[in-house]
Amino acid sequence: MAAPARLGYTGDAKGKRAQEERMEYRRLGNTGAHVSQICLGCMSYGSAEWRPWVLDRDAAAPFFRAAVEAGINFFDTANMYSLGESETVTGHWLREYANRDEVVLATKVFFPINDRPNMGGLSRKHVQQACEASLRRLGVETIDLYQIHRLDPRTPVDEMLEGLDALVRQGKVRYLGASSMYAWELMRCLAGADARGLSRFVSMQGHYNLVYREEEREMLPLCRAEGIGVIPWSPLARGMLAGSRQKLGDDSTTRSKSDGFDQVLYDQPSDWDVVAAVKQVAEARGAKPAQVALAWLMSRPGVTAPIVGATKLAHLEDAVSATEIELSDDEVAALEAPYRPHPVKGLGPAALRGPR
Repeated sequence: MAAPARLGYTGDAKGKRAQEERMEYRRLGNTGAHVSQICLGCMSYGSAEWRPWVLDRDAAAPFFRAAVEAGINFFDTANMYSLGESETVTGHWLREYANRDEVVLATKVFFPINDRPNMGGLSRKHVQQACEASLRRLGVETIDLYQIHRLDPRTPVDEMLEGLDALVRQGKVRYLGASSMYAWELMRCLAGADARGLSRFVSMQGHYNLVYREEEREMLPLCRAEGIGVIPWSPLARGMLAGSRQKLGDDSTTRSKSDGFDQVLYDQPSDWDVVAAVKQVAEARGAKPAQVALAWLMSRPGVTAPIVGATKLAHLEDAVSATEIELSDDEVAALEAPYRPHPVKGLGPAALRGPR
């Protein structure tokens, strides 16, 4: 295996180019836009008042610089992360370090940032207002990929689609994306948009990793058939696949203590068997478990780019290094063998559709 990438250059142009040349760029679904095979998830940057593990603006700077220098051009945030501060931080550092024309900047709408009326959901009113607020916080004129963070059961699909399409026609948004839902719900949205000549979703941000593979049943085949790019969230299963936890329900990390969502998503006895398999394959090839888990995910048919969060530069280094790992058929078989069917997680009742 190639030596791990070292991120955080201090102005070495040759080193920067070398890093960029290692990054593969893939089409975002059937669009003409190209994104790096790693997407930096920006939920980790904003305000510790929202979550104790979140890094503030100054602490986030090295991550954006390192990501850009590694060739990452895909950045994902949401209006509810740090109640808007994540968008502010993301926009600030991308203006500092990135070429805006090269970057694909993604954010999301749905979850409310306070408990006042019309401050959440996917009504035409809220979608329009939330988009305009995100544009101001990000400091851009157009959002490249505007995603619904979940489906809104209280808003008719037609109203949602019309509201989103209006943003595209107004030039405030370039592409539309969806997030965790059932495959039939996505197909309903696609068919509704096609029937009315509206902008359709070009990407699906779903819950998918070695520990949770239920997306392989219907969602991934649908996305491949419809030309929808797949950008998985929680690619390391809330740190389980990175080897940072010693058992199911382990809350020894700062994030696990305050998150709680991991206890909902990963509670099957077989989950730990998958983690053990990842560690075995990683040890045999002299790699880190996170690198192996990400390499497997990036090799899955239809996957465009996993969304990787990083609160330590080593996390980002592992993600970039994973792009150079090619797993053998035997290694893939060993990684997949322990998996057992799961209850559907991450898209059910509103109480469980929490931030990620």
